[in-house]
Amino acid sequence: MSLVRASSLLTETDLHLFNEGRHHRLYEKMGAHPATVEGEPGVQFSVWAPDARDVAVVGDWNNWDRGAHPLQHRGESGIWEGFVAGVAAGARYKYHVASRQGLYRADKADPFAFRTEVPPATGSVVWDLAYAWGDGTWMESRAQRQSLASPMSIYEVHLGSWRRPGGRDRQPGFREIAEPLADYVAEMGFTHVELMPVMEHPFYGSWGYQVTGYFAPSARHGTPQDLMHLIDVLHRRGIGVILDWVPSHFPTDEHGLGYFDGTHLYEHADRRKGFHPDWNSLIFNYGRNEVRSFLVSGALFWLDRYHADGLRVDAVASMLYLDYSRKAGEWIPNVHGGRENLEAIDLLRQVNEAAYGAFSGIQTIAEESTSWPMVSRPIWLGGLGFGLKWDMGWMHDTLDYFVKDPVFRKFHHDRLTFRMLYAFSENFVLSLSHDEVVHLKGSLLSRMPGDAWQKRANLRLLLGYMHAQPGKKLLFMGGEFGQWREWNHDGELDWGLLRDPAHEGLRRFTADLNRFHRDEPAMHELDCDPAGFEWIDCNDSQQSIVSLLRKAKSSTRTVVVACNFTPVPREGYRIGVPFPGTWQEALNSDAEVYGGSGMGNMGGVTATEVEVHGRTHAIEVVLPPLAMVAFVHPGT
Repeated sequence: MSLVRASSLLTETDLHLFNEGRHHRLYEKMGAHPATVEGEPGVQFSVWAPDARDVAVVGDWNNWDRGAHPLQHRGESGIWEGFVAGVAAGARYKYHVASRQGLYRADKADPFAFRTEVPPATGSVVWDLAYAWGDGTWMESRAQRQSLASPMSIYEVHLGSWRRPGGRDRQPGFREIAEPLADYVAEMGFTHVELMPVMEHPFYGSWGYQVTGYFAPSARHGTPQDLMHLIDVLHRRGIGVILDWVPSHFPTDEHGLGYFDGTHLYEHADRRKGFHPDWNSLIFNYGRNEVRSFLVSGALFWLDRYHADGLRVDAVASMLYLDYSRKAGEWIPNVHGGRENLEAIDLLRQVNEAAYGAFSGIQTIAEESTSWPMVSRPIWLGGLGFGLKWDMGWMHDTLDYFVKDPVFRKFHHDRLTFRMLYAFSENFVLSLSHDEVVHLKGSLLSRMPGDAWQKRANLRLLLGYMHAQPGKKLLFMGGEFGQWREWNHDGELDWGLLRDPAHEGLRRFTADLNRFHRDEPAMHELDCDPAGFEWIDCNDSQQSIVSLLRKAKSSTRTVVVACNFTPVPREGYRIGVPFPGTWQEALNSDAEVYGGSGMGNMGGVTATEVEVHGRTHAIEVVLPPLAMVAFVHPGT
């Protein structure tokens, strides 16, 4: 194995952009890249460690000898680099970093590694990302499929616990799960899959939200190409893929980013800004230019090399507020004396501007739990530049309503109606995510009131009401068929429940609901436009009933949805409608095939000329117990 040679992929322009915080494709230049220099194949290594006295690359080829392959310092850039001939893909390696003061030495994983060892091992692995993609049709049509006027019903998946084909104790591979997942999602009518973080993380119980490998998929599930295959298969089936991305914090594991060169390099040095009390993790120094280059590159990497269709950005609120989860005296105000994290705001805007500027048809989605204004509005208007934002307020209000005994729901009717005061202030995703079925909260089904039949009816009603509301939709795995147990990341979902006709009926309702949402323009075209929604009657709190209109952009085709939140059937219930003629009963969550009682409207009703709810015509309908019913008019 030859000594390190002077060689570089990094130009002076690269270094300038990196140090200015404006290099968005660092993964093309930094880390470990197979290369050929002077006719010899090997690997070009580079790492940022500005306060190091010495940096060496150690690995399989040199028996982890810290003196065998020292890297060379690249001036004031803070980068150490060198070419080692004879190293090939698959070689394990780390960087041995000695601080300038000589008091600190550590073997660090490569922050830009494309592959890692399988945890609990912590080494980086030299790898090439070549892959022959077959998703050209999807990529060409993605912009149309992912516009705000397009249907978006997202299935949130934790890959390690969706299915375990090899048994409870074996993690499923990206490749082996690709076809089964694509088949199931297509059958269920979901338009997208959102994968909880697939980036490498040392602690499995963090579900991927404590990331150490910002450019490496978790080796628990296979190689980078295996993940590419999974995404490719989903794309070829017409299913979009959203990846969770976590720029809000990172773990303190010794091999990771923390105290990387003997200084607080990636994290903020002041604990009041650099340590997260909720997760015992480190917070990036968003004001440091090189850290910004690292994070923006990390976001674009997954959109570029893995063809991700969007990024769901985790814990945005924790980034925006300097006093997030902190008491008085535990945080530092910004330069204006406020609680807003100005550096984090700039970073989020930079990520969104770079992502939308580089990739057609993608979406970025903020998990932001406060009333921060204009999260999903353009940067030039003063917004953060996200395409969509999770509606956490809707989730909390709606679940708070649904867990109540129907006898008392009339006293909490505002939980259903309050959302429409702000529903179009952002481009919202209505989410029933993994966060709602963990930490002793129980599953969605188990939290519903009543006996087993009523619980399932309530869950069908919850899903139906969610789809009736304007906004994109997200449901965590297991909710679609009524998982009884709280989610456990160490085992697969309880698929055996589908042998019970009642649970199979719930699954079938979810699939039909997704197809109705996807195929009916009125149910999605104006999700983010107030022109697409009207209350018909939101004031019938005594009977706990709401009725509403959903309208299309492309036609006058209209949907009326009525929801009965009590177990008392309502016969002869009048609803004002905008058009005369026949209104087809398109979906009824109480149908026998879904496990309901079978009450309904014989396929449709005819509007009569009578003034109800301020409209000139009305339909007289049967509202089944604990049910959502949708009627469609073809328009004029």
